[in-house]
Amino acid sequence: MKKTICIIIFFVLSFQIKAQFVATMEIKEWVAGLCDQNNVYVILPISKKQIEAKCPLSNKEITKRLNNEVQFLKDSTKYNDKGMVNLIINCKGEVVRCEIDNKTRHPELDKQIVTIFNALGEWKPGKVSGSKVDTARLFSFDIKDGKITVN
Repeated sequence: MKKTICIIIFFVLSFQIKAQFVATMEIKEWVAGLCDQNNVYVILPISKKQIEAKCPLSNKEITKRLNNEVQFLKDSTKYNDKGMVNLIINCKGEVVRCEIDNKTRHPELDKQIVTIFNALGEWKPGKVSGSKVDTARLFSFDIKDGKITVN
């Protein structure tokens, strides 16, 4: 009897380990350019079957570009803050939405950061089980003494 219960538990756990957990983002308003309005995926690094959308630039290159192009930071060399940028990349690798999630204390700074993130180029779309899908990406950033760092 114990042997049978152990075998059943083993098989149940085996199937659960192979199961793929897929998270989706709830989109409350229409987003132009999405391939599937009902399925925007938040890729989790727990499965090789889920591949996050890949930016054409590294975080280091994004940081360099922000520090070179965001005028607010050039004018505010003692400024300290932090925030997050939320992007949605469609199944074609296009940024279809870019917003500041955790806003800074200055709307003009947020606007300039969004402008840069919108112009990073064409992304490699995310994939779930080999299929290209709409995905969400989140970038956090810190600003210390007027210098921004993308995490």
